[in-house]
Amino acid sequence: MKRAGQKVVAGTEAPGTSQTSKKQKTSLHGSGFGESDPCTSMDWGSLPHHVILRVFQFLTLVDRARASSVCRRWNEVFHIPDLWRRFEFELSQPATSYLKSTHPDLIQQIIKRHADHLQYVSFKVDSSTESAEAACDILSQLVNCSIKTLGLISTAKPSFMNVSKAHFASALTVVFVNSKSLSSIKIDDTPLDDPSLKVLVANNSDTLKLLKMSSCPHVSPAGILCVADQCHGLKELALNYYILSDELLLALSSEKHVDLEHLRIDVVSENPGQVQFHTIKKQSWDALVRHSPKVNIVMYFFLYEDEFDAFFREETPVTHLYFGRAVSKAMLGRIGMNCPRLIELVVCANGLQPLDDELIQIAERCKNLTAMGLGECEVTCRGFIEFVKMCGGRLTQLSIMEEVLIPDSDYSLDRLHLEVSKHLGRMWFPDMMPTW
Repeated sequence: MKRAGQKVVAGTEAPGTSQTSKKQKTSLHGSGFGESDPCTSMDWGSLPHHVILRVFQFLTLVDRARASSVCRRWNEVFHIPDLWRRFEFELSQPATSYLKSTHPDLIQQIIKRHADHLQYVSFKVDSSTESAEAACDILSQLVNCSIKTLGLISTAKPSFMNVSKAHFASALTVVFVNSKSLSSIKIDDTPLDDPSLKVLVANNSDTLKLLKMSSCPHVSPAGILCVADQCHGLKELALNYYILSDELLLALSSEKHVDLEHLRIDVVSENPGQVQFHTIKKQSWDALVRHSPKVNIVMYFFLYEDEFDAFFREETPVTHLYFGRAVSKAMLGRIGMNCPRLIELVVCANGLQPLDDELIQIAERCKNLTAMGLGECEVTCRGFIEFVKMCGGRLTQLSIMEEVLIPDSDYSLDRLHLEVSKHLGRMWFPDMMPTW
């Protein structure tokens, strides 16, 4: 039965629809009819400081500086000390470097307004002497600082090494004397010297935990021994082999000293036959491991084949070994005999003699080995499979160039990856040399 006078027409509003509903729909889908977007009408200057601070922490320095010009409140947050605890100065010469350089005006603003806020500071410089000297000039002005970590990074040599020793030492002295709470220092490839280390120790011996100073030719064994004798909280140390001594290892093993966690040693020779490498006594290594049983001892070798005679003649507690140049079969044989704590071994080059016996000996005696890398070497497929079989699933990293593997009567390269995968418990393929 039809109701009189009532029609339903498509496209018309149902009875009871309010004008408010229309406005809500309009505001949800845009503001094309005069309705303002809530985001654009918000007073951004009224945001709480902690919210703006959180936003600024996700911005690059350049974007942060631009955002600080939005309003007075944002500019105030821009200068809050928390934003200036960590800073990296980038210094370069525009004509010769790809690096972006921190604007001089910003550097001066930091020195005047935020020097006492800086805690985690690094300098990244290009290869020019001018940039390194500029970094020293900035360090010399940080007289009110309380820096905890300091890093000097050269993107290419020589950089800091071309700065006069007096200028560099003077700049470091300012930071070492005024901070008094340095815990981490990375100053590789610099003219750091013994007197500078004595200033460091005199003012920061209670707080220093990490010191990386590889390739610092002006530091003597006595200089680094001074650090070990007085900085009993030192946990990480990186240095060149020429300043490593029995006395240093014994100092790091004293009862007053905390357990050492990481010791990196760079063994470098630029001119073959001109460097005579000394030997560290087994008793000194043993004392260090007794005192710090979990210490990682990492050695990087950049020697020529005839310069390895002083190494691994006796048991050595090294855990990570990296050979950047060719290393002889005899040397690898000594590693298998005398490095029972070995965890990782990387050999960039060896020669044309298969390393089957040496790898099998390493697998048999180095029970902690979990990572292996081979570059320009030769290993038969049969010998390589035997090595992997002995190590088993503990080999979590295995990087072998395909050119290293020599097919034999038992295994082809196609069958090799199946056998290796079976013993590792995961799919494995040799690395391929790019053909571009």
